Amino acid sequence: MPMQKDWSKRHLAAGPSAEARAEWFLQGRAEQLPPRGHWHGWLMIGGRGSGKTRAGAEWVNALVRGLPLFSPARVGLIALVGETLADVRDVMVEGPSGIIAASHAQTRPRFEVTRRRLVWPNGAVAMMFSSEDPDSLRGPQFEAAWCDELAKWKHDEACFDMLQFGLRLGDWPRQLVTTTPKPTALIKRLIDDPGFVVTRMKTRDNAGNLAAGFLAVVEQRYGGTRLGRQELDGELIAEREGALWSRAMLDDCRGGATPDLVRIVVAVDPPVTAHRTSDACGIVAAGIDAAGIAHVLEDASFAPAPPARWAERVAALHDRLQADCIVVEANQGGDLVTEVLRSIDRSLPVRSVHARRGKLARAEPVAALYEQGRVRHARPMPELEDEMCDFSAGGLSNGKSPDRLDALVWALTELMITRRAAPKVRPMA
Repeated sequence: MPMQKDWSKRHLAAGPSAEARAEWFLQGRAEQLPPRGHWHGWLMIGGRGSGKTRAGAEWVNALVRGLPLFSPARVGLIALVGETLADVRDVMVEGPSGIIAASHAQTRPRFEVTRRRLVWPNGAVAMMFSSEDPDSLRGPQFEAAWCDELAKWKHDEACFDMLQFGLRLGDWPRQLVTTTPKPTALIKRLIDDPGFVVTRMKTRDNAGNLAAGFLAVVEQRYGGTRLGRQELDGELIAEREGALWSRAMLDDCRGGATPDLVRIVVAVDPPVTAHRTSDACGIVAAGIDAAGIAHVLEDASFAPAPPARWAERVAALHDRLQADCIVVEANQGGDLVTEVLRSIDRSLPVRSVHARRGKLARAEPVAALYEQGRVRHARPMPELEDEMCDFSAGGLSNGKSPDRLDALVWALTELMITRRAAPKVRPMA
């Protein structure tokens, strides 16, 4: 829409006036402003407190006023849809970031509670609907809609589908969906819908508008966990049917101080090549305590990983943790893999292992250790845990190699299943 650029220039050419400075297009972050182009839907996925509600309220007010950055013409009939009517009222309409609070005094709408609608001075109307009653959307028709917290809707598919039949007025019927993500079928469908533009926001993006200390507290408590990634980072954390690990299983194995460890190993699954698109070098450190509980200490995997770089990282991790040995899968590189490590430090205690069974067969006994509560994670390790919860009989869903998981399996196999004594370091001549 070229008018966006022209409108902004016209208002800012001589410096913004006090009235212009109050406009949302100057206050909001880029991801809170509508995407360019002619789209049917705008899906705004964000963490809690990331500014989704304010963006939705400002979008509705701007449509009603016909601000060119937001709409080529005034919009007169709008649907407001939430989980319940109370949510629509308390969050979308009367909330601290809702439509009324975001309105200018001279254009503030009148809230007709009994009729469940907002009416603006220019005659525009926004009607309120609940996901609990999809049939209430049969009959009314609209030019635009704002749907809030779609991931929480009671009858999400039925309600959303009824709304689509009502978006049939004007030259450009469109909708904004603001939500904290959950892996519902409808959310996944909209992400894959070419008619929807997806915007992502994190809670920390809106730190300046949150209570002092709030972000530090919740990030310290939930950062990197499944709940934190969903509620703070706005990530869609999906479960894969048939995966050896579940998100709940990993949540249960995290937390508490790591005790003294009687043995520590660093396991390495080296890549065959080191191109930009090559597999990662899986590097995972783990230890075992006197009670026989394993503790996954660190995921240091990375890509691309040239031999010299991964060897340096492995040696540094070994030294920092004072590990007993380095376990290296040598199926691909054989003795060369060991020599790469010892080129960094010839005293490194390296133990080569060879995979004689498939990845699934090697991983299943390790998954059983988690089910038995015999493995703990010292901290959240999102990328490793994503691979674990995506790994099934068919491998990873994206078809890639589970390099982080492979390294984890080798480390825990060494500590918990093979249970060999720590090797004695023998200086090489």
